[in-house]
Amino acid sequence: MPSSFHTPSIPSFKQRSEEQRLQIARASWWSRLELPTWGLIAAIYGGWLACVLHWQALGPWLGTPLLIVLSAWYMSLQHELIHGHPTRNARLNALFGQLPLAVWYPYAVYRDSHLAHHNSDTLTLPGIDPETYYVSQAETGAYGARLRRFRNTSSGRLLIGPALAWSHTVRTAWLARDRKTLLVWGGHAVLLAAMLALLQRAGISPLFYIAAIAYPALSLTMVRSLFEHRAVESEHGRSVINEAGWPWRLLFLNLNYHLVHHLHPGLPWFHLRLAYLAKRETYLACSDGFVERGYLRLLWRYRSTPVITDVHPFA
Repeated sequence: MPSSFHTPSIPSFKQRSEEQRLQIARASWWSRLELPTWGLIAAIYGGWLACVLHWQALGPWLGTPLLIVLSAWYMSLQHELIHGHPTRNARLNALFGQLPLAVWYPYAVYRDSHLAHHNSDTLTLPGIDPETYYVSQAETGAYGARLRRFRNTSSGRLLIGPALAWSHTVRTAWLARDRKTLLVWGGHAVLLAAMLALLQRAGISPLFYIAAIAYPALSLTMVRSLFEHRAVESEHGRSVINEAGWPWRLLFLNLNYHLVHHLHPGLPWFHLRLAYLAKRETYLACSDGFVERGYLRLLWRYRSTPVITDVHPFA
């Protein structure tokens, strides 16, 4: 007599719900070992070094854009290191972010500034949030109104945004001039000098690297922060959800889902998209309408119009 029992089919990973995929991914051995982040470290350092050592073969027309992308990608990696990946040892993570591939900031300065930025109660407030692009009523004379307006357009953010941000950071360090600041910036200067010497030996002029690679790399990074936060009463409505395409997601390590990152700052980059897709409707409702559909249309829409009003409405 034929059996009436049959073996139920097990759904594949792609057939499962987004929430089930996230649970499976978080429980996997490669996730617990943070292999995607270790691979990222190898890819960025290996790619950067390969470009430098093979600069003569690549030539500036190919080598320059590769180094720009790798340097911008490195800044995304530094952000991941700051948030406790790939290890739980902050000092070990910091070792992978110390080299000044992106030139402008010591890792410790970026780390301290960014962790202060993650206070949800003071997000976007000038004088408190170190990553805000708003000024208070009392600070309106810090830059001319026209300069502030231009800085908050996509054109201005890409052209003068890096220079203004770096000069502000250097000025802050100069005003502090305490022992910790001197050690941090002194160590950064030593590492930068050694890196520029290596570049010179490889046939890359230090001035060319700073002006034609490091500066555009910081501009590229600022594409993500162009409209990343806004000043509104709703706490969760201050951080954007940008449903960008995969090249941007990879470059920014899924920080386009910025609201998800601020709600779960310890979540590794390779889980952010899964976490977003698992509860997409909830996050969209939580965002209070702060949703974008990609970076290119954002850049075009605000090419001459400021993305935010420069004066904070509540400060």
